[in-house]
Amino acid sequence: MSKLQAPAHQNYDVVIVGGAIMGSSAAWFLSNDASFDGRILVVERDPTYQNASTMHTNSCIRQQFSTSLNVKVSQFGADFIKNLRDYMGGDDNVPKLTIQSFGYLYLADTESFAETLRQNQKIQLAAGAATRLLGRDEIAEAYPFYNLDDVVLGSINTVDEGYWDGTAVFDCLRRGAKRNGVEYLQNEVVSITKNAAGTGVESVTLASGEVVACGKLLNASGPRAVRTSRMAGIEIPVEPRKRFTWIFAAEKPLDRELPLTIDPSGVHFREVGGGTYMAGGHADVDPGVDYDDFAMDFSIWENHIWPTIATRIPQFEAIKVQSEWVGHYAYNTFDQNAILGPHDEVSNFFFINGFSGHGLQQSPAMGRGTAEIMLHGTYKTLDLSEFHFERIGQNRPVSEKAVI
Repeated sequence: MSKLQAPAHQNYDVVIVGGAIMGSSAAWFLSNDASFDGRILVVERDPTYQNASTMHTNSCIRQQFSTSLNVKVSQFGADFIKNLRDYMGGDDNVPKLTIQSFGYLYLADTESFAETLRQNQKIQLAAGAATRLLGRDEIAEAYPFYNLDDVVLGSINTVDEGYWDGTAVFDCLRRGAKRNGVEYLQNEVVSITKNAAGTGVESVTLASGEVVACGKLLNASGPRAVRTSRMAGIEIPVEPRKRFTWIFAAEKPLDRELPLTIDPSGVHFREVGGGTYMAGGHADVDPGVDYDDFAMDFSIWENHIWPTIATRIPQFEAIKVQSEWVGHYAYNTFDQNAILGPHDEVSNFFFINGFSGHGLQQSPAMGRGTAEIMLHGTYKTLDLSEFHFERIGQNRPVSEKAVI
C-alpha cells in the first residue's frame, strides 16, 4: 500500500469502508441529501481501484430478473445512466451517456428452463419491462448466425438493456461526492470498536494508527465484506469468486449486433464493436478464493468458453483472443442478492454488500436507498427492505432465478 493518509477530523457522522462504486454511490446520495449536513469519511485501501470489482465489470445492465424489485432497481439504474448530467446538477463536465441496448438474450434448451423464462417475463412485464419471448424460428430470423438445434425458447429485451459506460458513472459519483465535501482517505480500517453493550459501533482504527469516532458505519467493502463485518463480530455470507473475461476478434465478424447471449451452459458473450466481442464465464468448480487471487486459468478458455461459443455461433470458429482478465464477484452464498440495511443488533452498522455480479448496474438504486435508510430510517423512494440483513438469520432467502 502507498503512503497512508491521515483523516482531517477525529469524528465523522458516517464512515464508509470502501470507496468503489457502492461506497461512492452511497457517499454521493448521502452528501446530496438536503437534510444532511454532517461529515462523511470514505476509507479506501487502494484508490487506484485496479483490483476492485468495479473496474473488472463487463458494464452491462438488464431488466430480465425474476423478482419485481430487482427489475425496478435496474429501471432506476437505467434512468440514472441516461440522465446522469441532470442528476449531477446540469454540470457540463458530466458526459451525456446512453445505453447500447442490444439486449440480453437468454436461450433455453429445456422445457423447464423455457417455463422459467415465461414466468420471469410475466413478472418483468408487470414491472414495466419490455421483455419479448422468441421461438426458435423468430430467433433465427432476427439472428441467423446462431446454431439453434437445442434451443426451445429465447427471451430478450432491447429497451434499456445492454452496455453502458460504468467507469464514467463511477468517476462522476466519486468526484461529485468529493465536491459535496466527502473526504476520501487512502487508508484501511483494521479494527472496529463497539460500545460496552455491543449494540453500536463507536469508532474505527486505521492502519496508520488513528482512531476515528463515527456515528454510523457502512460496509461497502465489496468481496472483502466479511473481513470488515467480522471486525464488529458480524458474519455475512459473502466471499470473492473468480469471474473470467475475454475480448476476442472474429475473422468473419457478424453482420449485425450480437446481444449479450446467455448460453444454457452459463457462458455469455456480447458485442463490443468493430469486429470484436466479449465473453465471460467461470470454472465448473466455483469456490471462494483469496482476496488477492487474480490468477488466470487459461484452460477454461480452451476447454469450455471457446468450444461453447463456436458451437453456438459457428462463424466464431476462427477467433483470436486480444485480452483477458480475472475479476471477483462479491458472491452472496445465501441467495445471490444484495445485503442492505442495518444490523439487527449493532444498529448503526449498515450493509451494502453481496451483489453477486449485479453491483454496477444496481449501484444507483442501492446507493440512493442506503442513504435514505441511514438518514431517515425508512425508504423514501423504492422500498429495499426485502434485501435487509435480518433475512439471513430468519432463513428467508430472496429467490432470484436469473443469476448469471
